[in-house]
Amino acid sequence: MTNWYYKNKIVKEMPEGMIGFVYLITNLTNDKKYIGKKLAQFKKTKPPLKGRKNKRRSLVESDWHEYYGSSDDLTEDVDTLGKDKFKRKILYFCASKSVLSYIEAREQFKYKVLESHDWYNGHIRVRVHGKGILNKQLNG
Repeated sequence: MTNWYYKNKIVKEMPEGMIGFVYLITNLTNDKKYIGKKLAQFKKTKPPLKGRKNKRRSLVESDWHEYYGSSDDLTEDVDTLGKDKFKRKILYFCASKSVLSYIEAREQFKYKVLESHDWYNGHIRVRVHGKGILNKQLNG
């Protein structure tokens, strides 16, 4: 498995208060790239205990350590070429889902990922409410 890098340093743990990150994966054999986002944790809901009404909720770590994107073409290339032929770079750590979604889309539009065969991205999906973005510190 290849590592995730942020500012040329290996990332083993999420920084305090961050829920996910926007990333860039680069195929080292042909320089084809992919921009995406990944949550580090997700909420898991279990049924209530016997005799109780409330569901039980907990946070569970995602598969972000092993993750290589949701593009079928990218996944196929990773399987064919090997993980060592790809560089995984974290561009931004994010403290909320709205900021995470906004920055992913912002970067995808910035690099015009749908306008070139140099990108694995096949679509851009985003739904973000401005309330979740205004007054947030957006780096970059």
